[in-house]
Amino acid sequence: MATLRELKTRIGSVASSEKITGAMKMISSAKVHKFESSLKQLVPYRNKIKSVMAHIMQSGTDFSSPLIETRHEVKKIALAVFGSDDGLCGAYNINIFKAALVEIRQLQAKYGPAVEIDLYPIGQKMHKALSKIAGQNIHVQKIKGVDSKMEADKVNEFTHSLRDKFSSGEYDLVCVEYMKFFSMSRQKATFETLFPISGETLLEGSDNVSATGLTIFEPDANSIFNAVLPMFVLSTMQEITIENRASEQAARVMAMQSANDNAKKLLEGLQLEYNKLRQEGITTELLDILGGQVER
Repeated sequence: MATLRELKTRIGSVASSEKITGAMKMISSAKVHKFESSLKQLVPYRNKIKSVMAHIMQSGTDFSSPLIETRHEVKKIALAVFGSDDGLCGAYNINIFKAALVEIRQLQAKYGPAVEIDLYPIGQKMHKALSKIAGQNIHVQKIKGVDSKMEADKVNEFTHSLRDKFSSGEYDLVCVEYMKFFSMSRQKATFETLFPISGETLLEGSDNVSATGLTIFEPDANSIFNAVLPMFVLSTMQEITIENRASEQAARVMAMQSANDNAKKLLEGLQLEYNKLRQEGITTELLDILGGQVER
């Protein structure tokens, strides 16, 4: 049975843990709101780019780009999997990893078991997980400076690298797997094709765009389309990165909330046990005093 001193030490330790998890929850919650604000600022810019491209696509003019060309035979695929560099975020990385495994199996089923897949893990936790499945046709690529906390310029640099490898023919398909943010309590592992860019992706949400053959494009529609399309890809990757970081912090908020609740329950139990033991000690001392008086 624990002594009063041992119980007091355990109570102090649990109380400290409760304060720490509470503080971490508040910090992560503030970061979620920060990333939500960044998303709100990015969405109008991305929607405007889509509006310009949708206008060109619906105008009936000719345009082409190597970024929208579908390869007839897919031999090599790049898959960027966004995770985290830090822990204490519950099943966040596990859920992304499981979703990535499903997508890898589906890609192999669709394009054949001989298709080569290069995995680009974003974050140390994801790199550690994906390294376990590396094999004959699955390779894990690690790029210095590319992690879950990379700034906008590094995101652009990484996106340019994937774009150039697709354009040169090194990759026939470039995809991303990340955690899409919906709310503090809801995030969903999402798979998207980055290259080639489909017409459905460009026209998505462009129902309010009305184009006519009377529109004049300067210098020409194809030049505008090829100038704006890379901007669309960059904004997409920026949005994916922010969504993923917001989801990571939201998962951490929920994990810290759960840990905080458990600490409170444990603290209540320890406090109750401490009070009972203390009361027993007081009662024993009183009985000893009364017993001594009776003997006299």
